[in-house]
Amino acid sequence: MHHSPADSPTRSPAPHTAARAAAVLALCSVLLLVPVAIRWHPLIGVDGDISRTTHRWAVDETALTHAFRVLTDWVWDPLTMRLLAAAAVVWLVWRRSAWWTALWLAAAVAVGALLQQVLKAAVDRPRPAWRDPVDSAHYAAFPSGHAMTATIVCGLLLWLLHRYGPGRPLWRTGLAVALVSVLGVGLTRVWLGVHWPSDVLGGWLLGATVVALAVAVHRRWQP
Repeated sequence: MHHSPADSPTRSPAPHTAARAAAVLALCSVLLLVPVAIRWHPLIGVDGDISRTTHRWAVDETALTHAFRVLTDWVWDPLTMRLLAAAAVVWLVWRRSAWWTALWLAAAVAVGALLQQVLKAAVDRPRPAWRDPVDSAHYAAFPSGHAMTATIVCGLLLWLLHRYGPGRPLWRTGLAVALVSVLGVGLTRVWLGVHWPSDVLGGWLLGATVVALAVAVHRRWQP
């Protein structure tokens, strides 16, 4: 059976390797989710200490805070990330031979969004509240939707880029952009006082779990 370049991996992990990574990440996610859900006092204390410190900095450093608001609201926000994934889906469909990968990418992003909303409703964690807020956000706090969405989209697109065997400059650029985006959006959410640090960590872990599971599915069931 002939395989097109778009759906034939060049340097991809075996399905069982991705599945093991997903299992480890899922376990780490659960180990964080349980203390958050039961409001474990030591975790709440650490979250509070970090958040109070970063909030003082955010109030004092108005220029930096404004820059972080622009980044988190327009550059790294979930809508922008999902539009980026949608653009990749359109490109894959346009290639015609990569329709299965396009469907896989769209489904993985959708599953991540659904998981995020289910966990927010189930945990129902209040967001930080300040007398002098520098930003605002709605819905429950855990997990951070910004951190989780950025991790899923950047992780999946980075994996797809790797499959196409890019040159070293392009790969390094893509890796740098992905790392800055994922880490940066998480830090801005804590700095702006709209998430606890463990919300962001949970978003990163859950997002990475979705990426690893999606990779395992693609490697196992691609046509």
